[in-house]
Amino acid sequence: MARVIFSIQYEISPQRRDEYFKIIKELKNLMTTEGLESYSVYEVKGKPNHFEEMYTFNSMEAYEAFDDDQDERINILVNKLNDLTLKESTKYSTLIEVDSSILK
Repeated sequence: MARVIFSIQYEISPQRRDEYFKIIKELKNLMTTEGLESYSVYEVKGKPNHFEEMYTFNSMEAYEAFDDDQDERINILVNKLNDLTLKESTKYSTLIEVDSSILK
């Protein structure tokens, strides 16, 4: 079963950095759902206020069901994060693990 990594890259306004960290802290506490192995947030080295969220799912099915499983509070926090990001700075990426049998 192939794992899936979903990432979101974006930049936030420097003036809203403290607000951003409060939202991320709460989001990390709530981000538990079936099939989600990990949820991490990184700041890009050498680029203050540029962040990347990484979600690792144990299967394509878990990834596809993720939006359906979110509670209302998570949706509110995600919308607040969207309000903090600078226009046109958001980039999404979905990576699907290569089957190890192909690599042999």
